[in-house]
Amino acid sequence: MNDKSTSFQQKNTINAGGSLIDFTIPRVMGILNITPDSFYQGSRTPGVEDALKLAEKHLSEGAAILDIGAYSTRPGASEVSAGEEAERIVPVVQALAREFPSAILSVDTFRSSVALASIDAGAHMINDISGGDLDPLMFQTVAHLQVPYIMMHMRGTPQTMSGLTGYQDIFAELLTYFTERIARLRELHVHDIILDPGFGFAKDADENFSLLNQIDKFGLCGLPVLAGLSRKRTIWKTLNISSEEALNGTTVLNTVALMKGAAILRVHDVKEAVEAVKLVQCLKKENF
Repeated sequence: MNDKSTSFQQKNTINAGGSLIDFTIPRVMGILNITPDSFYQGSRTPGVEDALKLAEKHLSEGAAILDIGAYSTRPGASEVSAGEEAERIVPVVQALAREFPSAILSVDTFRSSVALASIDAGAHMINDISGGDLDPLMFQTVAHLQVPYIMMHMRGTPQTMSGLTGYQDIFAELLTYFTERIARLRELHVHDIILDPGFGFAKDADENFSLLNQIDKFGLCGLPVLAGLSRKRTIWKTLNISSEEALNGTTVLNTVALMKGAAILRVHDVKEAVEAVKLVQCLKKENF
């Protein structure tokens, strides 16, 4: 990996809550699922106290960002109303902001109303699995709030996405998707944008591997890229194991993503991801 042209890092920083996050060294985002039905049981924190405990663990192990979600997006997950999603997430965001005032908090939602309530409660970033497609007010809300925006690729909804796989050229289609939306966000003066290819969202295993193999090409967009591979179906189905046994496979694919320039690893297991970052950084230093 001695070709610097494949790096994502044309834009090395974002401003989140007044703190400058530098992606010269990749960062780890720890997952907090305020849900009873997320696909990996170990990430579920249905109450405020559970969320605080897991947040403390993530931060002590080196997480730079905490990502809080209250709507399970696993295939076939139940629909949750905007009101219920906000009722779940806002008290947790408030508690985290109070207990860990220096922590950077990201809210995993595709609803502008939930995003607005969460930022008001103390969150600093919005992580939208739909890239603005499931709420026409999301882009305007991000522009109004002037917070960093993680924009993921997905087709359909969490309920329908598993039937919407199939791409002629997966990288070209995602590049078109991102380029069009980046232009719209730029027109609204949104500048802190992170791209997420959406592994597992309307993509089968072969498509996920193809996308990971080409993830360095998103450097064309000049923005940081997030890799969300942690314990996903592609890993445990391929290896014929369970999500509970998928940590080793997660680390392997996270390492590939880091070697190809990923700026953020979104994970359930922070310690192992931080270790992967450190080792890959040592390896890259040897190659430059």
